[in-house]
Amino acid sequence: MGKLYPIGIQNFEKLRKEGYFYVDKTALIHRLVSTGSYYFLSRPRRFGKSLLISTLEAYFQGRKDLFEGLVIENIEKDWACHPVLHLNG
Repeated sequence: MGKLYPIGIQNFEKLRKEGYFYVDKTALIHRLVSTGSYYFLSRPRRFGKSLLISTLEAYFQGRKDLFEGLVIENIEKDWACHPVLHLNG
């Protein structure tokens, strides 16, 4: 059976562990984290903001296992665990 489309999936861990399609933009995430300072995420509804935040959360928690096979796995050398504060409102 083929991979499933992640319709309504906003959790990076679930998306990766359950075999959903994932368009690998982790090289851009690495560039965002390593070169920027402040960002304002202004995107339309249902356009991936929550999934991006979930991906960043996994990255800052040092969850290298979730990024296996993605571009960032080869780019990132220091998979350090950082404190993450996740507010959901």
